[in-house]
Amino acid sequence: MTATKEIVEHRRHTRFQVPKSAFVGFGPYDAKVGQIIDVSMGGLAFRYVGTEEPSNGELSIFLAERDFYVGQIPFRTVSDFEIAGKASSTSVALRRSGVQFGKLTDHQTSQLEHFLHGFTLGEA
Repeated sequence: MTATKEIVEHRRHTRFQVPKSAFVGFGPYDAKVGQIIDVSMGGLAFRYVGTEEPSNGELSIFLAERDFYVGQIPFRTVSDFEIAGKASSTSVALRRSGVQFGKLTDHQTSQLEHFLHGFTLGEA
């Protein structure tokens, strides 16, 4: 008899797929930008080019093709690792980071809900 492993989902919030035009800005004055992979009310995952993981602080979410922006979202990094492939012909790494949101203001919560209901592509 073979044993099967049961996968237990530990996330409290449903994750949603996003359009390719969804980005996250982080670092001082949003100097670094990453492409969002998926998002929930509790956090998001994104890919970015670089060697330095995002430090805890604040980030922004925006859509390149739409008039949507929400900023100063507190976060902490929960995962960060290099993913297969390179960003270009140079040796710059392509990385994936997962972040958890901190305490959101009522306005940020409202804007994030608007983003999830109005601009996502379905559950991830």
